[in-house]
Amino acid sequence: MATKKPFVLRLDESMMKALEKWGADEFRSTNGQLEWIIREALKKAGRLPKTKPDSPTSPNP
Repeated sequence: MATKKPFVLRLDESMMKALEKWGADEFRSTNGQLEWIIREALKKAGRLPKTKPDSPTSPNP
């Protein structure tokens, strides 16, 4: 599991309320919603680091 690094984010009240509602509508916490939004933006921009598989998959004999 990746280590998470805390940081402070300042949003105006209306943006924060919209973010909280969006997260609740999709059954995510506000933090989870922010992570999802950022991950999707990174993926779309082609900037998401590639992850290595835990172990190679091989068929069972």
